[in-house]
Amino acid sequence: MLTRVLAVLLAAVVAVQFANFALLQFVPLPRPALFTVAQVAAALHGGEAAPGAFHFKVTGEPEPTRPGRATWLAAALARDLGVPRDAVRLAFTDPPMFRHGPPEGAARPRDAGENRDAVLVGEFSAAFRRPDGRWLAVAPVRSGVDAWRIRLLLFLFASLVTVAPFAWLLARWVTRPVAVFANAAERIGRDPHTAPLAVYGPAEIAHAARAMNEMQTRLNRYVDDRTVMIGAIAHDLRTPLMRLALRLEHAPEALRRGVERDVADMQAMIAATTDYVRGATGPSTRRRLELRALAESAVDGLLDRGAQVLLLPGDPVVVEGDPVALRAVLDNLLTNALRYAGDAEVSIARDRDVAIIAVRDHGPGLPDADLDRVFDPFFRSEHSRNKETGGIGLGLASVRAVVQLHGGTARMRNHPDGGLLAQVELRL
Repeated sequence: MLTRVLAVLLAAVVAVQFANFALLQFVPLPRPALFTVAQVAAALHGGEAAPGAFHFKVTGEPEPTRPGRATWLAAALARDLGVPRDAVRLAFTDPPMFRHGPPEGAARPRDAGENRDAVLVGEFSAAFRRPDGRWLAVAPVRSGVDAWRIRLLLFLFASLVTVAPFAWLLARWVTRPVAVFANAAERIGRDPHTAPLAVYGPAEIAHAARAMNEMQTRLNRYVDDRTVMIGAIAHDLRTPLMRLALRLEHAPEALRRGVERDVADMQAMIAATTDYVRGATGPSTRRRLELRALAESAVDGLLDRGAQVLLLPGDPVVVEGDPVALRAVLDNLLTNALRYAGDAEVSIARDRDVAIIAVRDHGPGLPDADLDRVFDPFFRSEHSRNKETGGIGLGLASVRAVVQLHGGTARMRNHPDGGLLAQVELRL
């Protein structure tokens, strides 16, 4: 990255120097108008030496001539006009680009009053008092400075238009490794078991990629170890529960019924935990599969049991995934809708490069505060905290785990027309 930034800086310096050189070659500074004292005096006399070179106007008494270079030039004008020095006024409106004669503030030369070849450079105004008491002022017609300024602006605009595409390409070249790294990091966030980042590019990006890969490995190992441990504990609980169930056969009837319900609840919890662990440890096999056919199979199984389920019509959508895990996702979403609302509608659609599985019910919905938490492990909304309708809070957690392992997202929201809408998005 440092090398790329340095290359951009060097390219910018070279481009600026080239633009300056081109500016001097194609838009040179305009040559200033040069007038001798004799030419200005002739113009004031009315016998203009350079036709069209001066503006004339009759004005009131101008400001006195400022001390310095203008003083001795005014003296030369007065001598050439044959009038007293106080009858001539000279003022420079812009500092001259170069000077003929001593600098401002210098002592007046001895022959100042006789120097008719002294040159006036730049913008100035010369006036003298005519016999009738009025003042006649002359000023040079502005040279090509205004046109030069327009050409300069046009040149700068053309330079900007020319450089902009190259600047955009350079910016893309510099930021591309960062963008690739950011996209890869986002992919890891969606699917922790995705392939590691490719280590290439500038040294800083390669170092960050290696660090990201090491972090991904450690985090996956950390999560997998604890997930497997939970699964092992759930699996080991099956044996003592089985022994307890056998011993209940000889227990009194009143005691046996209550304990059998508790044992059944614990077995259901163990089964849910095992399913969650299986879904969170990663898909075993992936292949191209058609989601609509998978949804039809899940819906047919529920219809055979008398459930009120509807699969909405739509086009076939093919994704790459684990058919067993994705079937479990559909079963969990449909079972959740049937448990709390008594009905379910499932639709399969495609939006550009995303496949969308949507399951909607017509139940009471959920508080907005619970919508972002329903996929958390062991979370149960307040209205589901009973043994008849509520599970242990791992069904939707398993859904999110499987979907994330497929690089997708799962979310829940209240439908505008009532009920809940669970939506799963999978990349095609």
